[in-house]
Amino acid sequence: MNSQAARSHMSIGEVLALLQGEFPDVTISKIRFLEGEGLIEPERSPSGYRKFTHLHVEQLRFILTEQRDHYLPLRVIKDKMAESFGRPRPVQDKQEIKLSRAELIEAAEIDEETLDELEDYGLLAAVARRYDEEALKVARTVGALARFGLRARHLRAVKAAAERECGLVEQSVAPILKRRAPGAIGEADEAARELSTLLLDLHASLVRTGVRSVLGR
Repeated sequence: MNSQAARSHMSIGEVLALLQGEFPDVTISKIRFLEGEGLIEPERSPSGYRKFTHLHVEQLRFILTEQRDHYLPLRVIKDKMAESFGRPRPVQDKQEIKLSRAELIEAAEIDEETLDELEDYGLLAAVARRYDEEALKVARTVGALARFGLRARHLRAVKAAAERECGLVEQSVAPILKRRAPGAIGEADEAARELSTLLLDLHASLVRTGVRSVLGR
């Protein structure tokens, strides 16, 4: 890549700096959330860093303006963006995961005892005797934690923290649902997903800070 091409790309921090004057409430987490929703598609460097262009900045400015001035949900903004910027590449639908008990044990590489513990301590549950993608993620993560001597019974504090964070999301979106206005459910869903992303980022930062303190760093 030549120097001119390199300068045409920006980091997420540089994009944030360009937008914050006009949109003081925008954050890095918000930009990542909009990317996750498929509204912008920055490139990635070989090391995984996002590479934004001036087009991405204009797209973000368009999205944030529509949200601020017209209170539009993202699905509506996405359609408007298709008219202004062209329709993005269609995203292939992910196949829904529905695993039997035996299939979950095999896919997560855990044993029967671990799955029993996960269910006993409320960390996952089958729906109509099937386990979904989130259950698979939980099982795989707990299986990995077992290498460090942590079992499901040790993770009750993690579950309790997650439940409290869900309570914060519920408290925040309740006023939107009470309005019973057209599109309120979609707006509440969008707000809940963004809040979840922000809380996850905060949780991860607090854990990293706490670990550094434990290690005396």
